[in-house]
Amino acid sequence: MVNSISITASAMRAINRSSILEIIRRESPISRTAIAERLDVSLPTVMRIVDELVEEGFVRPHGTTQWSGGRRRALLEFNASAFVVIGIDMGGTKIYGAISDLGGNVIDEVNIGHHATQGEESFETLTTLIDTLLASPKAEGQRVRGIGVGAPGITLHKRGIVKWAYTLKWKDFPLKSRLAERYDLPIIVDNDVNLAALGELWFGEDQNARNMILITLGTGIGAGIIIDGMLYRGSNEASGEIGNMLTGRESLGKDYRDFGALESVASGTGISERARQILKEHTDHPGVDYLLAEKVFDCARQGQDWAWSIINDTIDHLAVAIANLATTFDPDLIVLGGGLSHSADMLIEPILARINGSIPSLPRLVVSKLGLKAVAMGAIVNVLHNTDNYYVVHKLS
Repeated sequence: MVNSISITASAMRAINRSSILEIIRRESPISRTAIAERLDVSLPTVMRIVDELVEEGFVRPHGTTQWSGGRRRALLEFNASAFVVIGIDMGGTKIYGAISDLGGNVIDEVNIGHHATQGEESFETLTTLIDTLLASPKAEGQRVRGIGVGAPGITLHKRGIVKWAYTLKWKDFPLKSRLAERYDLPIIVDNDVNLAALGELWFGEDQNARNMILITLGTGIGAGIIIDGMLYRGSNEASGEIGNMLTGRESLGKDYRDFGALESVASGTGISERARQILKEHTDHPGVDYLLAEKVFDCARQGQDWAWSIINDTIDHLAVAIANLATTFDPDLIVLGGGLSHSADMLIEPILARINGSIPSLPRLVVSKLGLKAVAMGAIVNVLHNTDNYYVVHKLS
């Protein structure tokens, strides 16, 4: 027996509100009549909701009009400067924070490279960064809509609990409640790659994309999956943990609970570790222990054979993973982000060359233009969604 689900009047109003706000955000400037026609919603309904959005500050008059059928129609625009959001990318080795308006315009930012903190010390570093942004003179007088934090690893976003962040050594860490004790603002906590995917959806390469995958290549490897304009989370909120993909039969039966099979060979951490193992066979230089993945790419560019062997192997593993994602989800595009995306010139074309002909069609594979800002941009989206009763509606064909 299938239980029927009814839509209440308040839910229907929230759906209409979300649709109207989204079309104004994406298609400004636009008239009330054009909104009603595009959404097939009555003009009185549009006018009531628009008046509400104007009063709250999300929408404002554009200052120009257009002629249609002999009548002058006032135009509306999304008021990106109505609020600001604090977004934090709580990386395993780097922390980036920004205070930005709703249009993705960064007002102030703080970047902490190689923080090397774990446990409670990581939390204190995070709150210090948030305090710095809240006190920024550049944001003085701005209305803060909320704080969004992207954490590495599996995160239960509704409860704001970080189930396991290996690099931070956070296990079942109640991040949202801990932050709520310090800040009287709406707070959202989510997986960092999920937030980055939302950032790419609103502010990235193709804002018309409905189906998209963001792959972050950094300390670890993860993916944010957008299906029909919505973030796909999975039954255990663990979708996109592609760093745990098995790389082949040789991965079967091995223990990868702390660090996944794919990321052990293709992440920045995996590349660095393999480089150290190779170089230690030929040198006892102490600097080998601190070798970073970026240096391996640099050495490969210089034609050093040992580095090329590692990068080629990395490309092979990434090509298999991307081919499998492309054939499973058939996305509009796949975006590469994270620290290793700075070396996209050595990744994208070789990956496409390896899978060309092996799968039915090549995916559109691009590098993120948001870079460090992707997670902070996603925080804008998630805070707005979670403080405005936001709906994404898709009609089944």
